[in-house]
Amino acid sequence: MIRQRLQTTQSRRKSYADHRKKGLEFEIGDKVFLRVTPLKGKIKGGKGKKLQPRYIGPFNILQRIGKVAYQLELPASLSWIHDVFHVSLLKEYHLDPTHILPPEDIELDKSLAYEERPIRVLDRKVKDLRNKQIPLVKVLWKHHDVEEATWELEKDMQEKYPNLFTAQDMNFEGWKIETEPRQLTGMAMLMVM
Repeated sequence: MIRQRLQTTQSRRKSYADHRKKGLEFEIGDKVFLRVTPLKGKIKGGKGKKLQPRYIGPFNILQRIGKVAYQLELPASLSWIHDVFHVSLLKEYHLDPTHILPPEDIELDKSLAYEERPIRVLDRKVKDLRNKQIPLVKVLWKHHDVEEATWELEKDMQEKYPNLFTAQDMNFEGWKIETEPRQLTGMAMLMVM
């Protein structure tokens, strides 16, 4: 009796899950985007989800290989990559130029990953916690707008990208000290030195 109830519950849950899932299928001649993945380093660990994933393309589908793979018409600049991809790496083509990375502008490796590279430091601030101060820098990343700039630990950025911290690149107004709101007792929320 218990086993029968378990099987009934499992089959009911499976039918609900299958009902919500939509199999992604394409026709020959359709255009699709190909997903590329930014490499995760110490800097971009679990943060910066808005920076990933990105897509290159669009590419034409030449043929379907099996049930879940497609052969794409890749440009000559990507001739070193195998041209058959699983459907999970493809995205239906909808024209929106802000989400496209041209393959010529990024350095892809064989696993279709690329490394996010910073262009420059936009701002600095020090986050004041109870027992310590954490220096942060606002970093503008290559292939991203200013709105997508992220706050990173200054120490990590100096270790990984020392060229960002030259005197001419650091021409912003100065340090900002930001304190958590619960710690404020009569002092200013933001102090500029």
